[in-house]
Amino acid sequence: MARSIATNTPVELPELLDFVRPRHRMLVATTRTDGRPQISPVAGGVDDNGRIVISSYPGRAKTRNAERDPRVSVCVLSDDWDGPWVQVDGDAKVLHMPEAVEGLVDYFRCIAGEHPNWDEYRAAMRVQNKSLIRITPTRWSPIATGGFPADVAARLDA
Repeated sequence: MARSIATNTPVELPELLDFVRPRHRMLVATTRTDGRPQISPVAGGVDDNGRIVISSYPGRAKTRNAERDPRVSVCVLSDDWDGPWVQVDGDAKVLHMPEAVEGLVDYFRCIAGEHPNWDEYRAAMRVQNKSLIRITPTRWSPIATGGFPADVAARLDA
């Protein structure tokens, strides 16, 4: 039986954003005050300016941490557990109400398309006091898939 061989495909920013756009399952890593990572599973997207966008609340650890230290990392996962993934490092900017409302409209659009009532959506975001985290990519890993290193797979298949 042939073994799955791990891959690492370097990409430029346009290809990275094309990879991330349809994938909305992410892990965002921020830094706690003691220097250790704080990791949260989130839904995210890519806005029209090429930033990864995540909806949150002002009191959440990821939001507070990103405000204090804007250096964040995001692991973007495929829907299939064994699918390709990528780590994106970047600089975060946190927006709170009322400045966040139009960014949250963009966030919804890049994840779910058009809302049936944008005024209702905006009102709900205000009532929930939502925040928006925008991450500008500064570096990223190759797009990777899991599996065996090629030399190990060859030995196992021999």
